[in-house]
Amino acid sequence: MQNKKKWIWQHKEYPAFKYSVKEFIPKLTLIAENVGRVKALISLLDEKEQDSIKIDILTSEIVSTSAIEGEHLSRDSVRSSIGKKLDAHFEGTHDKSTYHTDALANILIDSIQNREDLDLVRLHKWHISLLSHTPSKFTKIELGAFRSYDDMQIVSGSIGKEKVHYVALPYKKIPEDINSLLDFINISDENIYIKSAVAHLWFVTIHPYDDGNGRIARIIGDYVVSKNFGLEYKYFNISTAIAKNRRSYYDKLEKTQNLSDNPNLECSQWIEWYLDMFNNSLEETLNIINKVITKTKFWDRIRDISLNARQLKVLRKLLDYNDGEFKGGLTSKKYVAMTKVSIATAKRDIQELVKYECICQIEGSQGRNVKYELSIHNLCYNHKN
Repeated sequence: MQNKKKWIWQHKEYPAFKYSVKEFIPKLTLIAENVGRVKALISLLDEKEQDSIKIDILTSEIVSTSAIEGEHLSRDSVRSSIGKKLDAHFEGTHDKSTYHTDALANILIDSIQNREDLDLVRLHKWHISLLSHTPSKFTKIELGAFRSYDDMQIVSGSIGKEKVHYVALPYKKIPEDINSLLDFINISDENIYIKSAVAHLWFVTIHPYDDGNGRIARIIGDYVVSKNFGLEYKYFNISTAIAKNRRSYYDKLEKTQNLSDNPNLECSQWIEWYLDMFNNSLEETLNIINKVITKTKFWDRIRDISLNARQLKVLRKLLDYNDGEFKGGLTSKKYVAMTKVSIATAKRDIQELVKYECICQIEGSQGRNVKYELSIHNLCYNHKN
């Protein structure tokens, strides 16, 4: 008796994924609007501010895509690796990069700046760079080469209680399928955000490598959009959005790849989810830009006020947490802890900051429990307008 078909690559019409572009018009419209806002705001920033945002976004991208797969990188190391590439004023004395984070930075920047068509040589170079300097869960893996065996499974659970979430297509079919995927990426005139979603799904369905398939799928998704984004650097970070919804990410992939859940090669739900994540990443970029604009306007407003080093230190700390993340606001005790001064000096410094309208008392806080926040009203750009 023939084994029942379970996976979408066994469908007779694979890889003709089914979806209707019309379904996604509202989401694509929202993405286009937010892309326009990002481009408009980026143009208002000076070069130093733009560089800071680029480095922040790319650092988060690398840290997040690794975290999805359970690898936890040092943010400082990643930031140094990105800084060496993009920051003309990078100071080598503060370099915390490693060979591994340097390699990851090289991959990401190549996927953004190199607009040449994607080919097998480049894919294999990405794979080598991705895994050359990091331990693998496999005892031995082929670097820069596709797997040479069939039993590639995505499994969870303890030994004896494993659950098979997916089995990839036979290795002999990989070359033909990869070439079809590359043609789709390089030639298709599909909307770039839909193309990014489909390319991501298609690559993890093939699962051509021993390890690193999810991370390379996300790099491919970035490449597809970056190639057509209209700016030198990408100002989005979909991996962070995915990392925040990691369980949903794997659930959407599993249901799309399993014929019992998806007998008709439908990938509309996957694309919808992916577009939501993309839009979330753009919203986060707008928030990051908003913080930069807020800081710039704040310092411009108080630049003629004479403040001491303690006060400036506290204001910088508050600006780093200007979304209410400063654990309930500034208090005299927190001021003392940050500046190592007496409570009397802290209170005098705080009263001066209030007088100069650098900070204001939080409504409802009184007496010994009085708390303060930055006076940043009307400084923020409301990107939803």
